[in-house]
Amino acid sequence: MEQNQIQTYLNSNKERFLNELLDLLKIPSISAKPEHKSDMNKTAEAIKQRLIEAGADKVEICPTKGYPVVYGEKIIDPSKPTVVVYGHYDVQPADPLDLWDSPPFEPVIKKTEVHPEGAIFARGACDDKGQMYMHVKAFETMMKTNTLPCNVKFMIEGEEEVGSPSLGPWIIENKEKLKGDIILISDTSIIANDIPSIDSGLRGLAYMEVEVTGPNRDLHSGVYGGAVANPINILCKMIASCHDENNHITVPGFYDKVQELSAEERAEMAKAPFNLEEYKKDLDINEERGEKGYSTNERTGIRPTLDVNGIWGGYTGEGAKTVLPSKAFAKISMRLVPNQSSKEISDLFAKHFESIAPKSVKVKVTAHHGGEPVVVPITSKGFQAASKAMEETYGKKPVPTRSGGSIPIVALFKKELGMDSILFGFGLDSDALHSPNEHYGIFNYYKGIETIPLFYKYFTA
Repeated sequence: MEQNQIQTYLNSNKERFLNELLDLLKIPSISAKPEHKSDMNKTAEAIKQRLIEAGADKVEICPTKGYPVVYGEKIIDPSKPTVVVYGHYDVQPADPLDLWDSPPFEPVIKKTEVHPEGAIFARGACDDKGQMYMHVKAFETMMKTNTLPCNVKFMIEGEEEVGSPSLGPWIIENKEKLKGDIILISDTSIIANDIPSIDSGLRGLAYMEVEVTGPNRDLHSGVYGGAVANPINILCKMIASCHDENNHITVPGFYDKVQELSAEERAEMAKAPFNLEEYKKDLDINEERGEKGYSTNERTGIRPTLDVNGIWGGYTGEGAKTVLPSKAFAKISMRLVPNQSSKEISDLFAKHFESIAPKSVKVKVTAHHGGEPVVVPITSKGFQAASKAMEETYGKKPVPTRSGGSIPIVALFKKELGMDSILFGFGLDSDALHSPNEHYGIFNYYKGIETIPLFYKYFTA
């Protein structure tokens, strides 16, 4: 009966729920760019207003050293369990703009092969405004149908895309306010719209920047080329040497603490549906590439990686400029697996990168931010509640999976608040997160709003 009420309310308000999300997506809340400070604050105010309208008793915008956290709560009975909902309202930069089919902050709805019911194309559609806003609307639905079975608290931050530097101190200062039983997060993906799944683990992250300096100024490549070290050439060779012929990372000590899964555990992972030909077709590649001896899913779920995220130096404008650059730069991320420490790996990488530099250049390595890997027991009450909820709305039991992505604050929640997190995502890996033409299926948006109340039901049963 309760679920019928919820479904009826959702069906009656679908258009409004969608339009509210579209309005939120129009605000360019890019945390990485200081010029969007007013947009960040505008987004926080909008979320505060929606939480109030949804039925939260206490909603506030909490200042931090960076962008604010939107906090809201509804305490129906202090003796009942409390679900803490985490999400983020900041988004990735939209660059390169010329690769978008439509402006990134002017959301449009288009049908695709994967999303025949339509998908919202906009920066932040899936990561994470669309998924975060499902929780606001699910909460509203439970409030308006009088079906909220427990207490709920919202913690919506504005710095996830830049490493959440202000969230940790804010959490430590507000432990009493944030007391609860479980943290619910929708910032991950399912295997497919007809194959639900729940992530039982996340990889950690160590994010670095390297700077290689040669001569004290840019030089004429004809006058000095061949006699002076070119920092771009040197940097490329240094980066290339970080993998061997088997795509094994060569940083000494990198694998020392990597948790190796048993043959039985790997066999269970292999049961997750995966079509390599469709995978290659989606990415328009001829073959996959990664660490020898592991499958594609294992490479992105249980194995650590080292990847260049950006590289630059010298002249990159139109036309030609025959310059031998003074400096070259690269941003490098390493995804980590259980037992690896972001601090230890950052230190190992810095030591190694400095050691392989020739005397003809100087090297500077800077660690930007990191996060620890996380594993959630699939036998826990929270995971089982999420599994039952998805099974009811999708008609089949979800597959436990390991995500290749990182949400650094999940380990922080466990350390500081003592709560496990349930990674209750509804997006798809093909939704172009962090890329041009990011999108989120309308089916997925509504399915999340329909499913989330069932998590509350089964978690409090």
